[in-house]
Amino acid sequence: MTTKKATRKLTIARAMAEAIAQEMRIDPRVFVMGEDIGPLGGVFGTTRGLITEFGTERVRDTPISETAFIGAAVGAASDGMRPIVELMFVDFFGVCMDAIYNLMAKNTYFSGGKVRVPMVLMTSTGGGYSDAGQHSQCLYGTFAHLPGMKVVVPSNAYDAKGLMTAAIRDDNPVVYMYHKSLQGMGWLGTEKGATVAVPEESYTVEIGKAAVVRKGNDVSLVSLGAGVHHCLRAAEVLQKEGFSAEVLDLRSLVPLDREAVRASVGRTGRLIVVDEDYHSYGVSGEIIATVVEHNHTCLKAAPKRLAYPDIPIPFARPMEQWALPNADKIVDAFRQMMLNQ
Repeated sequence: MTTKKATRKLTIARAMAEAIAQEMRIDPRVFVMGEDIGPLGGVFGTTRGLITEFGTERVRDTPISETAFIGAAVGAASDGMRPIVELMFVDFFGVCMDAIYNLMAKNTYFSGGKVRVPMVLMTSTGGGYSDAGQHSQCLYGTFAHLPGMKVVVPSNAYDAKGLMTAAIRDDNPVVYMYHKSLQGMGWLGTEKGATVAVPEESYTVEIGKAAVVRKGNDVSLVSLGAGVHHCLRAAEVLQKEGFSAEVLDLRSLVPLDREAVRASVGRTGRLIVVDEDYHSYGVSGEIIATVVEHNHTCLKAAPKRLAYPDIPIPFARPMEQWALPNADKIVDAFRQMMLNQ
């Protein structure tokens, strides 16, 4: 980790691109593949400026065939390279899941550890833009559920750069999931809290370590990605009502920092999990199980989860906004918790 104090601020998109460029400069095995990641710089700005510095051999625009270029990345990684491949929308996983899960995630296990697959699969997540059911999902739980891959989800530019550097250097496949609303792309709208001070020098954020981004005593608000910012806004409202909310940013789903979750709930005695992925069989239930299976006696009230309803994501903006988590829903959940405890 860096010890110098950073003063310049970057968006997550800029931080990701900077981390990739710095690793490409020091390691010739690192290269990038994906759709529109060359001259365009990525639809969400993740590879901006790379092709100018590194050229078309190391920054490769691909045809629209996710199965082909992700499969090619698996082969390159198995042969000693360190590819970074972008799946433009996580929703597209359906056409290339064989390459992701039956190859990328399993080949090290199948080979008894003899074949490493050091690659990064970065992909956009999240809704709120009336992009409907094929361009708006998060699917965090889908990838976290499948063994063999690390999974990270940054909520701010500092973590985005450090997690990307750590992911590129990792000898395991890493799924790097970035939320569209946090990228700092003007046409998407920008979450101001995601644009933070980022050091110019290279550094890593350890994969598998959560961060307490706001300390509190009355309730633990646990989330990841865009949900962290909903929690921070909710905490401000609750503070005005006389309550102190702690906000825990998971940052990584695999490995999951279960000890940090338990420690936070041990301090506050209450737990609300916020997740833009689907409600059932997902991250929110796993976090609650992490606490209650370990020591349910620390809870002063039954835990709650706020997640996306188990419905396809609507196109109509009022319907989509109704389904998405937000700060008001978190505040209401806490009020109900206090009434029912």
